[in-house]
Amino acid sequence: MTLSKDQFIRDFKDTLHEEQLIKVSDATPTELFAALAKVIRKYYTPLWLERNRSLTANKEKIAYYFSIEFLPGRMLETNLLNLGILDVVKEGFAELGVDFENVKNAEHDMALGNGGLGRLAAAFMDSLATTGYPGFGNGLRYRYGLFKQKIIDGYQVELPDDWFGSLGNVWEIRKEHDAVDVRLFGDVYLEQNQEGNLVPTYQNSQVLRAVPYDVPQIGFQNDTINNLRLWDVEIPEDQETLYPSLESRRAIQDITAILYPDDSTLEGKQLRLIQEYFMTSAGLQTIIKHYLKQGTPLEDIYKKVSVHINDTHPAVAPAEFMRLLVDDYGLEWDAAWKATVNTMSYTNHTIMSEALEKWDAELFKKVLPRVYQIILEIDNRFVAELGKAGYDAHLVNNTRIVKDDQIHMANLAIIGGHSVNGVAKLHTELLKEDTLRSFYKLYPEKFNNKTNGIVPRRWTQIAAPELSSAIDQFIGDDWRSHIHSLGGLETYLDDQQALETFYQVKKDAKERLANYIKETTGFQVSTDAIFDVQVKRLHAYKRQLLNLLHIIKLYLDLKDNPDKDMVPRVFIFGAKAAPGYHFAKSVIKVINELANLINNDDSLQGKLHLFFLENYNVSLAELIIPAADVSEQISLASKEASGTSNMKFMMTGAITLATLDGANIEIKDEVGDDNIVIFGMDKDAVYDHYRLNDYHSRDLYENDPIIHRVIDSFVNGTIPNIQSEGMEIYEALIQHNDEYFLLEDFHSYVKAQEKIGRLYRDKKKWARISLTNIAKSHKFTADDTIEQYAKEIWELKK
Repeated sequence: MTLSKDQFIRDFKDTLHEEQLIKVSDATPTELFAALAKVIRKYYTPLWLERNRSLTANKEKIAYYFSIEFLPGRMLETNLLNLGILDVVKEGFAELGVDFENVKNAEHDMALGNGGLGRLAAAFMDSLATTGYPGFGNGLRYRYGLFKQKIIDGYQVELPDDWFGSLGNVWEIRKEHDAVDVRLFGDVYLEQNQEGNLVPTYQNSQVLRAVPYDVPQIGFQNDTINNLRLWDVEIPEDQETLYPSLESRRAIQDITAILYPDDSTLEGKQLRLIQEYFMTSAGLQTIIKHYLKQGTPLEDIYKKVSVHINDTHPAVAPAEFMRLLVDDYGLEWDAAWKATVNTMSYTNHTIMSEALEKWDAELFKKVLPRVYQIILEIDNRFVAELGKAGYDAHLVNNTRIVKDDQIHMANLAIIGGHSVNGVAKLHTELLKEDTLRSFYKLYPEKFNNKTNGIVPRRWTQIAAPELSSAIDQFIGDDWRSHIHSLGGLETYLDDQQALETFYQVKKDAKERLANYIKETTGFQVSTDAIFDVQVKRLHAYKRQLLNLLHIIKLYLDLKDNPDKDMVPRVFIFGAKAAPGYHFAKSVIKVINELANLINNDDSLQGKLHLFFLENYNVSLAELIIPAADVSEQISLASKEASGTSNMKFMMTGAITLATLDGANIEIKDEVGDDNIVIFGMDKDAVYDHYRLNDYHSRDLYENDPIIHRVIDSFVNGTIPNIQSEGMEIYEALIQHNDEYFLLEDFHSYVKAQEKIGRLYRDKKKWARISLTNIAKSHKFTADDTIEQYAKEIWELKK
């Protein structure tokens, strides 16, 4: 859109006066942010209305992306950038004497997700709008998100993340007219109606109101706005007498209170199931209602609608879609099934079969009695069909939905849809060869790969504006709209001025992070040190503990020889551990106690620092990632589906230290062996250990004095205040045979870290590798990934 600075200043001052009855000079950052958000809404609302009108008028096919998580972070700067008015607003604020950074920081991160799954979903929303495809999101409007992480005495403490604050979500619009009812619990009986058809009769069921709140998803400077629909729960007016107490009402509000409630109890499991069904049923109901307004036959819905299941959380969708088509709209089973399979598609995000969601059949039957009946019918028909086709009983049993008193949600998503995709080349191959091998034998045509991508605009133009300006300096600004132009930086790999410019940009970003570390921890670090970063969800397979083992070795080496010649290192962790994940929380405690030990030891001469930065989220990532020299991507080969932080680090010039896992392989293929540091076993070596059952961590511990000494530091008092946590880690590594093979990869990892040190000493070589990574990173844009989804799975048109 076109906007002059003077017009913006007038609009902003008028809005501030109207909304807050205050002058600019007297307003707080929160008041200024609220007024600015109002102005932006006025600017984009006509575009949003026109988008909806156009899609309806043209009867365009729409993809609906169902995800339990969306993690967009702060939206202010993204919305301004995508509208094309970010610079105008900054200039206007400068004229008004307003600090834009303070106003930006007044916005809370939208706490609708936890990690890579939610960030990917948010990236896809951005890219769908930017590429111009009609693709809408469908999720839950969490009041508190996951949790706000505080570190107290080294321990993770979970506090409510009240991201709504005093303003609520300034970008959302409540859509009362699209509210629907969602039915839970009770008994269901099939009875014949007047036409002789069996129809369900419900008794003693609970009816809840699902109310949608729509959040605009603005494309990058193309006047396209899509929609993210988030569902909140309310008690229907005619049901209010059923909830006379505050406690009974809070139990309903809990459905949209927090992401991933603790499922270590039966009540927690039930709440999670209700959450997943609530958002899925509500979304599907409104999709069908919107489609029927076109006046076309319901059995042809797949020609105008795609529903995408992002991981197994919304995988009840095929069964719920069948329930709606058959029960509510009277379609015959076969016609409804054809429509369902052609409408649904599924992304798998894990190689570990134990991570595929399963529900206890009795719990499922209790909460969703009619959907349970539908699933039994789908399963019975599936088994009968395979039996007719002559498949052996083992294959049938491996793939059925209901078995061992459990409902297997991934199986439902695969059987009930037309497409199954992994999120990196290796991941997809492992799904075919291992996790979903039986399904691949049945439906090879359903399987495809869609390697994840990131939104380049957020990680360069927003998170790293100085880097963006430096890129402009050498190749012009076309890359801002056409990211593949970034490849033009390869021309400058041997240009000394370019190398020095990009090296200095990284150092400036490190300075900002160093200031944040000083403000939050009190410790000063040198920007001449290597900033070595591992930020992601805390999980054993991601092997933060391997990183920690190496840091302990460095510490012990320096204690032996304080004058050791080494490049100073600053190790940085950021991660949340799931509230019920005891081992992960123990690792956080050990990291923090080791940090206290290292950072307060003057004998180390400033050569080693360690920090765990609390409450890692998108906004903190925007500070950390551009400052990283080293990107730690060290999961056990075959365990990480893709990774996306690896791509963000790469795009901002970090060098990847990685196993051959997930998208690390594709990054290596792009940058070449000399511009990435690879270590450890590949997936074949890992699978050989599984096949031969020949891994014995105790032997490594007993026979390797270096490993022995590092492991003993968990239990011999070297690290203070970790008696129980240290023993838990010791036992996991030695007595429980080191499930993720840390000790096997340890020496390879140490050698890789030594290589990092040698490379960093050669400033020119390091700068060249860094610039190579930036130049090659355009391969991993979510815009391209969405183009593939849109053309190959959803069959959308621009």
